[in-house]
Amino acid sequence: MSKFTKEMVDDYAKKLLISLTEEENQMVLDEFDYIDENINLINEIPNIQSIEPMTHALDDFECDLREDEVEESIPIEDLLKNAHGTDGREIEVVKVVGE
Repeated sequence: MSKFTKEMVDDYAKKLLISLTEEENQMVLDEFDYIDENINLINEIPNIQSIEPMTHALDDFECDLREDEVEESIPIEDLLKNAHGTDGREIEVVKVVGE
């Protein structure tokens, strides 16, 4: 696995629309190194590949899934009748962000 670099962290931060100081960038790199070390420890466990993945934390967990049944849904026009304001097939809501 390739090591994380300052440039990679900066690129991810840019994609997330956040900015990091040099100190924060180094903190993230240190955290990734720590995570990478722990993943390597897990990979050193003998026969780790033969362990079946868990589907639930409890061994006695049972969930009976129902069969999927296609049902007729309510027409969108009928649903939109309950809305105070609509724009085509969308519901208009009060602006809560910005001015």
